[in-house]
Amino acid sequence: MSFHPIEQAPARLNRSELAVPGSQPGMFQKAADSDVDVIFLDLEDAVAPDEKEQARKNIIQALNEIDWGKKTMSVRINGLDTHYMYRDVVDVVEQAGERLDLIMIPKVGTAADVYAVDMMVTQIEDAKGYKKRIGFEHIIETALGMQNVHEIAAASKRNESLHFGVADYAASTRARTTIIGGVNKDYSVLTDPTEDGTRETHWGDMWHYALARMVVAARANGLRPIDGPFGDFQDADGYRAAAKRAAVLGCEGKWAIHPSQIALANEVMSPSDAEVTKAHRILEAMAEAEAAGKGAVSLDGRLIDYASIRQAEVLVEKAKQIAGN
Repeated sequence: MSFHPIEQAPARLNRSELAVPGSQPGMFQKAADSDVDVIFLDLEDAVAPDEKEQARKNIIQALNEIDWGKKTMSVRINGLDTHYMYRDVVDVVEQAGERLDLIMIPKVGTAADVYAVDMMVTQIEDAKGYKKRIGFEHIIETALGMQNVHEIAAASKRNESLHFGVADYAASTRARTTIIGGVNKDYSVLTDPTEDGTRETHWGDMWHYALARMVVAARANGLRPIDGPFGDFQDADGYRAAAKRAAVLGCEGKWAIHPSQIALANEVMSPSDAEVTKAHRILEAMAEAEAAGKGAVSLDGRLIDYASIRQAEVLVEKAKQIAGN
């Protein structure tokens, strides 16, 4: 291991993250009653300009008056390039900061963006005498943000997670697509002709590179990587497939833009009983090997070593976290 230690963000359960427009207060209680891990009350894309002020008031009232249980609560503020952002931070943190766990910052482009919000939040917390520090979630959804993702991930001790904002990222990179988070038939490879002249088409994942790069930046800085929205909320199979791809790359959660996607995210982002059982067997086998003075051992015909211990411990710890939620 490197001599440089990686400080881990707070271990919050973040399998599913539900987007709830601040302009739709009728949805707040339903969100509070759901099985979602994290809720972000939205002041940005889901709220029209002439509704921003009222949405802010709705969110402040909801944070103070609704029983959100053990859910982690976040607010997505407007971008730093808008005149709504400063009032979002000041009003929400001053008036409801004690119930707020996270601030979601959209379209983060540089480390300086993070510093600006950190400075504001720190001053408010100090002035109000808050004991708890609010964490940051960053949406990486522009070419600039992806270029600077490693600096963004390391920009503040408040940082907790990075999220892939696929729709705005597609627009920023001028990708030839209008879907949100799905696959595209044009991103495919064509096999060479077989003897009879036939060829097969294999679709690929056009978001693989961007998501993988974000995961590396997050994990290298002890943050949670979270996959963003999947626009077709009627396509459960498509959502599940996208979530599985993200989980394989190292993401530990995915957005839900509709309540029907919460259970899907929780399912995919939770280790199965079989995986947890195998993880326990790996830890037991390695404990026996260590007692015998061995650094590796065979289990079910496969080599396991100290790296296997770290992998197994992650699964076991996640299962405990879910059970205790």
